[in-house]
Amino acid sequence: MKMIIPKKLEKGNEVRIISPSHSLSTIDDSLVKLALRKLESIGLKISFSSNCFIRDEFDSSSVKERVDDIHEAFLDKNVKAVLCARGGFNSNQLLPYMNYNIIRRNPKIFCGYSDITALNNCINKMTGIVTYAGLNFSTFRKKEMQDYNIEYFKKCLFEKESYIVKPSKSYKEYSEKKPFKNKGYFVIREGVSEGEIIGENACTFNLLQGTKYMPNLKNKILFLEEENISASDTVYMFDRELTSICQQRGFDKIKGIVIGRFQKRTGITDEKLKKIINSKKEIRDIPVIAGLDFAHTIPRFTYPIGGTCRVTALECKAELEILKH
Repeated sequence: MKMIIPKKLEKGNEVRIISPSHSLSTIDDSLVKLALRKLESIGLKISFSSNCFIRDEFDSSSVKERVDDIHEAFLDKNVKAVLCARGGFNSNQLLPYMNYNIIRRNPKIFCGYSDITALNNCINKMTGIVTYAGLNFSTFRKKEMQDYNIEYFKKCLFEKESYIVKPSKSYKEYSEKKPFKNKGYFVIREGVSEGEIIGENACTFNLLQGTKYMPNLKNKILFLEEENISASDTVYMFDRELTSICQQRGFDKIKGIVIGRFQKRTGITDEKLKKIINSKKEIRDIPVIAGLDFAHTIPRFTYPIGGTCRVTALECKAELEILKH
């Protein structure tokens, strides 16, 4: 399917906040106001969908309410981008009920991460529209390290030029008060490759397996990260998640793997991650780099699902360049 790159944002544009996963009501009102002010400070006009604050016993709203909000956001000619409120656990419920013709005929920026992985990859697969694994609305409530967040948010969503993603100087985990020094990217397998980007959160991406919404893996660069959902069990989860992806049709044509930083409580060290990668006979002769700033830590960069990148993983150089976005 032909790649469709949505029109870039400009100051004064309206951005619609929707809650396709967990409700915006799960975030304290004072923090919602902080996020709102931060987005307004970079020149954006913010509107909220009709149902984004509705909260049921599953911390969400009904499938119909969430789908209606998506359709209304794409149909509204004043809205230039759709920003997801936060992640959660249930955005994949929406996939069979979305009208992809509405989305295809009204291409615009769609951005979010974590549980939004299902929507990002599905919308790109079903419509050809490039979506964006980037900041959720809730991310803008953070006071720490917003300069890096906003720098790459703007590079990806406001600007057209290619850009190199540099490692942050430091990072924080949500449960920690003090930042950690960022030691940079970690090369696991050497090589240089270009391709179209798919993936993001591993366990959510895997929910698409066996459905018509699963992207074709051939000639893709696979981005993967995993959250500290079950502490030390995360190492086993990621290992089997990656194994499952390796067993999918087309994986033998994957052109590279980019892995986001793991939280320290997961126990996934560089050595353990290297052993996981090296244990997969399917991963041969492609570049693999890890430790990048897209994950459940702060800060994180924004990048295009369905866009393209170049991965350079050499002993003397580790680099990610976003090309088409």
